[in-house]
Amino acid sequence: MFESIQSYFSSIPSLHRALILAGGITFFWWVESAIPLFKFQYSKWRHASINIFFTLTTIVINFGFALLMVKTSDWTIANNFGLLNMVSLPNIASAIIGLLLLDFIGAYLVHMIEHKVKFLWKFHMVHHADTKVDTTTANRHHPGESVIRAVFAILAVFVLGTPMWLVMLYQSLSVVLSQFNHANIKTPSWFDKTLGLIIVSPNMHRIHHHLMRPQTDSNYGNIFSFWDKLLGTYNSTPMSEIKYGLDVLDNQRDQDLLYQLKMPFNKNIKTDY
Repeated sequence: MFESIQSYFSSIPSLHRALILAGGITFFWWVESAIPLFKFQYSKWRHASINIFFTLTTIVINFGFALLMVKTSDWTIANNFGLLNMVSLPNIASAIIGLLLLDFIGAYLVHMIEHKVKFLWKFHMVHHADTKVDTTTANRHHPGESVIRAVFAILAVFVLGTPMWLVMLYQSLSVVLSQFNHANIKTPSWFDKTLGLIIVSPNMHRIHHHLMRPQTDSNYGNIFSFWDKLLGTYNSTPMSEIKYGLDVLDNQRDQDLLYQLKMPFNKNIKTDY
């Protein structure tokens, strides 16, 4: 089975990657329509339109960086470079460690840094500006942030010496689980006490989208929930207290595309950094 997974993701067609993205949004869109946690008074299609725009810009930017990522991965493998190549481990163990570290460097670490560096935070604010977080919010990233995250992803591949099949597997899992933990779905109480110990649940990530600190500066994880718990950035605010948006923004303009695109350069938007 491991060999089959490795073979598939070594040459996964672009169409299949697109289907994973679209299929995840479609599935969680249906689920959150059936069992929503928050009953938003909004047009889901109108709300989705700006988030889909940012999804498309992210796809274009990632496509532009794809060749550099492939070249980076190929170079590390050819030169036996990177943490994964320093120690001889069974293939399955190496893959698991690789997934963990790709998530740590390419998701948790860059996410935390975006919250701590003012210049980066102003790009990331676009993601937090959504006042009705649902599954489409997962891919709501300013083009500038998409570039930042692509650079960190390549850095992770370089530092780890990650083969491309593992990068493709990680990115596929990341897309689907990000759509899941942003989805406006009501999850059973047992979920956070079981699977939630390993993967980021919707309840855990909703806290991160609260409109003010300290909640905003917590729960940075994307796939694995234990990074936050191990590194002291976990927060467990009750769902009844969560309100979306940001207290430094005009939250009435979360659907104003021009306002969102100009946000990183808007000197009238104050931050505490």
